[in-house]
Amino acid sequence: MKISSAFLRKPDSEKDPGAELPPPSAPVSPRHPASGHARRSDREMSYNDGDKSDGNDDSEKFRKSGGANKSDDDGKKREKKDEGGGGDDDDHPNSKLPLIIVAVVVALAIIGGIIYWLMTRGSESTDDAYTEGRAIAIAARVPGYVTTLNINDNVVVKAGDLMLIIDPRDYITARDQAAANLALAQAQLSSSQVDLEIARVRAPANFSQAEAELAQAEANQRQAEQEYRRQRSVDQRATTQTNVDQATAQMKSATAAVENAKAQLDVASLVPQNIQSAEDTVKQRQSQVAQAKAKLEQAEVNLSYTELRAPQDGRITRRNVDRGTYLQAGQEIFYVVTADVWVTANFKESQLADMRPGQTATVTVDAFPDLELHGHVDSIQQGSGARFSAFPAENATGNFVKIVRRVPVKIIIDSGLGDRQGLPLGISVIPTVTVR
Repeated sequence: MKISSAFLRKPDSEKDPGAELPPPSAPVSPRHPASGHARRSDREMSYNDGDKSDGNDDSEKFRKSGGANKSDDDGKKREKKDEGGGGDDDDHPNSKLPLIIVAVVVALAIIGGIIYWLMTRGSESTDDAYTEGRAIAIAARVPGYVTTLNINDNVVVKAGDLMLIIDPRDYITARDQAAANLALAQAQLSSSQVDLEIARVRAPANFSQAEAELAQAEANQRQAEQEYRRQRSVDQRATTQTNVDQATAQMKSATAAVENAKAQLDVASLVPQNIQSAEDTVKQRQSQVAQAKAKLEQAEVNLSYTELRAPQDGRITRRNVDRGTYLQAGQEIFYVVTADVWVTANFKESQLADMRPGQTATVTVDAFPDLELHGHVDSIQQGSGARFSAFPAENATGNFVKIVRRVPVKIIIDSGLGDRQGLPLGISVIPTVTVR
């Protein structure tokens, strides 16, 4: 019954080409992996060839013997393929899976781009940023050998801590010598002040004395002249030649005394000048005292420079001094880096349109990936870095190529350091400023 029902089924060449299979004697072409149509064509060609050689009898024998069963099996397979919707493509190795993967990747990329744009549309960021701070250069003020060293590399110091001592013996000697010179100048000043007081009293007295001596000399001169005239007017028999000579000598002596008294009076009459001279001497001594005091103060300052103390709280950096080192005046020996640290971010000029002081910023540190700092924009430099370089560009000469300039922006760190005593200076950071 099964054979007869299969025999009575009419093969459909369009829908079920597998029903027309070649006889067993005919060679069957192998199934091509790329296409099922080649398989069907080979079967049709084999069937047609068998039909021409053996006739209808062989075809009927093939259908009765095994062709019907094989046709039923192929029909069931095709029905399953039709129900699954895959058709011949299900047997094809190049399926739609790569296209689906590409579509998913593109969709994820688009979603990620949208999320990134939404998160960064109101901010400006740059990787051209570094930490900055105050590094105080410590240098020797006076030359000498280092006798005491109380610091080491990268140690923390407090303001006023004694860091090192330069041999102070030479400076102690200079201070003592300056103190002695000051004492001598002060003694000379005291003496000149006494002389001034004496001059103020003696000068007028000398003037009065000179006037009195002049008056006495003039009186003696007049008396001598009278005696001289009397001796010359009397009869020679009433006097002697000795008396005449004595009168003459007394008259000449009185005249000389008057001239001397006049000279003394001229000298004594310079009372203001004498007092002014004494006052000038006092001023000179006062200047010498002031000079001696300045030298003493300089000697004390030089002595104080032998002790180097920390100007601020900070950390010792780049120490290049040891005990016994001879230092020259002005020689830098180490730095004191304070804990006050900020960020200098070199933003492109195209990023500054909406940037203003006071805007918030977040900072990530390359050296400490888990550290997130928060701060604000303190100021924007009034000029690009190229403008303040040692050799600024001369755009008015030669060919010109426009280059995007960068402007330093100072960002103050408000929080996020925790227990850290600042950050190393000059390390790379990435600041992000919220501009809108």
